[in-house]
Amino acid sequence: MRRLTCFLIWFLLSQTPGFEIPTDGLPEFVDYEDLVELAPGKFGFAPENRRQQRSLSGESEETMGAVDQVTLYSYKVRSTITSRTATTIIESKVVNNSPQPQNVVFDVQIPKGAFITNFSMTVDGTTFRSSIREKTVGKALYSQARAKGKTAGLVRSKALDMENFRTEVNVLPGAKVQFELHYQEAKWRKLGSYEHRLYLQPGRLAKHLEVDVWIIEPQGIRFLHVPDTFDGHFEGVTVVSKGQQKAHVSFKPSVEQQRICPSCLETAVDGELVVLYDVDREKKAGELEVFNGYFVHFFAPESLDPIPKNILFVIDVSGSMWGVKMKQTVEAMKTILDDLRAEDQFSVIDFNHNVRTWRNDLVSATKTQVADAKRYIEKIQPSGGTNINEALLRAIFILNEANNLGLLDPNSVSLIILVSDGDPTVGELKLSKIQKNVKQSIQDNISLFSLGMGFDVDYDFLKRLSNENRGIAQRIYGNQDTSSQLKKFYNQVSTPLLRNVQFNYPHTSVTDVTQNSFPNYFGGSEIVVAGKFDPDKLDEIQSIITATSANTELVLETLAQMDDLEDFLSKDKHADPDFTRKLWAYLTINQLLAERSLAPTAATKRKITKKILQMSLEHHVVTPLTAMVIENEAGDERMLADSPPQDYSCCSGALYYGSRVSPDSIPAWANASPTPVVPMPVEGRVLESTPPPHVMRVENDPHFIIYLPKSQSNICFNIDSEPGKILNLVSDPESGILVNGQLVGAKKPNNGKLSTYFGKLGFYFQKEDTKIEISTKAITMSRRSRTSVLSWSDTVHVVNQSVLISVKKGKAVTIALDKEMSFSVLLHRVWKKHPINVDFLGIYIPPTNKFSPKVHGLIGQFMQEPKIRIFNERPGKDPQKPEASMEVKGQTLTVSRGLQKDYRTDIVFGTDVPCWFVHNSGKGFIDGHYKDYFVPQLYSFLKRP
Repeated sequence: MRRLTCFLIWFLLSQTPGFEIPTDGLPEFVDYEDLVELAPGKFGFAPENRRQQRSLSGESEETMGAVDQVTLYSYKVRSTITSRTATTIIESKVVNNSPQPQNVVFDVQIPKGAFITNFSMTVDGTTFRSSIREKTVGKALYSQARAKGKTAGLVRSKALDMENFRTEVNVLPGAKVQFELHYQEAKWRKLGSYEHRLYLQPGRLAKHLEVDVWIIEPQGIRFLHVPDTFDGHFEGVTVVSKGQQKAHVSFKPSVEQQRICPSCLETAVDGELVVLYDVDREKKAGELEVFNGYFVHFFAPESLDPIPKNILFVIDVSGSMWGVKMKQTVEAMKTILDDLRAEDQFSVIDFNHNVRTWRNDLVSATKTQVADAKRYIEKIQPSGGTNINEALLRAIFILNEANNLGLLDPNSVSLIILVSDGDPTVGELKLSKIQKNVKQSIQDNISLFSLGMGFDVDYDFLKRLSNENRGIAQRIYGNQDTSSQLKKFYNQVSTPLLRNVQFNYPHTSVTDVTQNSFPNYFGGSEIVVAGKFDPDKLDEIQSIITATSANTELVLETLAQMDDLEDFLSKDKHADPDFTRKLWAYLTINQLLAERSLAPTAATKRKITKKILQMSLEHHVVTPLTAMVIENEAGDERMLADSPPQDYSCCSGALYYGSRVSPDSIPAWANASPTPVVPMPVEGRVLESTPPPHVMRVENDPHFIIYLPKSQSNICFNIDSEPGKILNLVSDPESGILVNGQLVGAKKPNNGKLSTYFGKLGFYFQKEDTKIEISTKAITMSRRSRTSVLSWSDTVHVVNQSVLISVKKGKAVTIALDKEMSFSVLLHRVWKKHPINVDFLGIYIPPTNKFSPKVHGLIGQFMQEPKIRIFNERPGKDPQKPEASMEVKGQTLTVSRGLQKDYRTDIVFGTDVPCWFVHNSGKGFIDGHYKDYFVPQLYSFLKRP
């Protein structure tokens, strides 16, 4: 049955030029019917060869019906922004004209950090409404009355900074469905403007398509900018109207205008509508708005001289940065260095498993020094591991020492900008220990900013690291323009204007004050402070702001009365009179979530958790601690949508079956903790000395390492075969468990030999009717006729029957059966342009007695451990590889002592595993010949002679 994936809202970066609207000479207005229409027919800019569009006023039923058996009757998006507080409503109506039932999917993307506040759905006359519950309560209610043929969920998106809300319903012939979703967010000022993005993807032609954005800013709107994001297709369709304090953006293409071409049935509405604006700040640096027992204080002074900065660039140059990523980083850094001012001081640190400094001390940003730094960066060649801990401590030491010696301007601001694309693999590996080291070493006058590059980086760690140390973090995805994003991030923090900004509200009736920023103010941004007060005791709020600029100490006093704002809001039908309460709640909940992730004790975390939960329920928003229960009036059909865990490091796709479970369900051996590290003077590298827990492993091309618990020995052998061959690893027909691996060849022979690796692994659990295929590109799960595909970019835990699948982004997949039997698969990525090597998989299986006595396969046969005796150790032909005799299965074999690799704790260099090596593809140690283990298909059991 076809799925109709219809409705997406997606926000992407756009740098398309547009037009700005000045406010000079525009009249004030009361009702929006009186808005002044600005530049009709001049929507953005278009290329010279843009197609002309006709605007027709009607569309027949016959024409619409030809599009699909499911008709999108209407698709409406309405956003209202009141003093930077945005509320968006997405509504769609669908009719099933097919003679067969159809699955209809309502799938929208909302910004990460936005709070869903309401959802309703009407299916063939039956209405489902939502309520917010504590997560465990919501799950309990859902389990009591699960809706049949209906699902809902909130999961991460692969889009930049987005999440998906998704509902799927089975619609009977002739039935109508209506969806309506509400969410709210705050607009943060970046690079001098606020940005509101609506991603429009109805998926098909809509009989009625309407998008309205209403902006109400009591402070006054300085400019409004609407870029053309549809390549000129909708020229003249978007209408922008504006007054001094209010604006309206309308986008309502007819069916004919929606068509991608005049005779096409596909829609051209597939992209984003972007509105950029800023408020008037010429009269005062801040705006204090008071209403209904809450106040909001916006502070963004302009026309200040920049404060000198002391900046350390800490750049990851490990092997994973090779190629385009490093090239774009170098280009961005050259531009950034050119932007330094003469009064700034700087240096550059680059690190892999070693840490290098361009200069051991800060130097002035003269033209000569900048040019020399650029030459240094251009010569960087990525290689090796990632030693984040030592690199950060080196940067902190340089700044601390300069400060202690009095070499820094007392009015300057000190910054560290970390650019990294991976987890630590060398040196200190424990993330909490790195955080502790940085926190203990860094002085209070230093801010740490982090840029996480790609899907593999642990962005949650970088976010905690920056939040703890007066900075912010941002993620750059591998499919985006690294150079422009890096420069954009730098521009946000490169112009410090004020230090030690402090807000004071003297009256004791003012409580629960929270803000969105750290004590330094950077040009182009905005500090937002919100709080509560008792309206019975106060009808005005006084604020006192103190700060240090480049030249002087500033003291700013502001007085705001409630009546002023009340009169303004009462005259506007689109204004949200509740915006102060919403913005205060939004700020406070997000602040508490950040504090919760940094809580030093369990007791503190419980206290913060209780407060977040209380506020989430009181303000009716979905947070990581709550869930939205969607139910019909009778209460006998329910759906559940809950927020993804607060782990900003991943992006996930939709799952069509299964449920999330706690990561604690993953076997302990699969998450081997980092082993102690002992520095050794071997080519400047730090090597791990303690082996991880014992398992059976297959790695590289392919090397089998069989651990025999009774004899406490590792026995190794290689299999040299051909690309495309499928080897059976575990075959247990009695238990219904199968593991096979398909070989893939290197790009070309090396020294006359073509190496082969496992490029695909197949797991079959017969009793659970579940098949799992893991390749270097994706993870595919199949059960009966249903199939789901996960990307290696996902971090997700899924349970299907008694099978647990856990994907750790870009690194590993763990499969557990009834929590008693486990398999782990590691992903090895290589440089795409490597002349020989290819991506491959490694597999790790712990010895277990849960298989039947008939289990076999290259690995499975050793679940019933054979008796071995190793004796007569002697020097080998290679002095580094002693030889010995091994008795096994009635034979005496000559074996050699050597080292193989376990990559679970160090994916780059691996951990050495000593073993006795059996020659000739394991002959004498394995039953029969290795070719006896070939099977015809990925899910074929081994047929034993």
